[in-house]
Amino acid sequence: MKFDDKIVDDIVVLDVSGKIMGGDETTMFHGKIHEYINQNKKNFVVDLAKVDWMNSVGLGMLISALTTVRNAGGRLVLANIDKIESILTITRLITVFEHYESRDEAIKSFKN
Repeated sequence: MKFDDKIVDDIVVLDVSGKIMGGDETTMFHGKIHEYINQNKKNFVVDLAKVDWMNSVGLGMLISALTTVRNAGGRLVLANIDKIESILTITRLITVFEHYESRDEAIKSFKN
């Protein structure tokens, strides 16, 4: 797994790519979220368009990120979940995460 981060309209966008299976990258992902929260950035879009595959550790990473952001008074949404929609549906996490068809829709959701 790899990820890039940038700020778009005061919203943190995390572009995740590859296979999400845990490891050092997962720790770095959480570190980056905490870093932004410490900078008072509390709105996040996790764009999963380039994710090939995800295991249970990857799901745990997303749940932990959601919990961290919510506990800080923020909001985290997912974008482009096509490739992992089945695992979200099977685990019923599809009802836990706000998700949008595209990154643009996800960003716009913060303006409503």
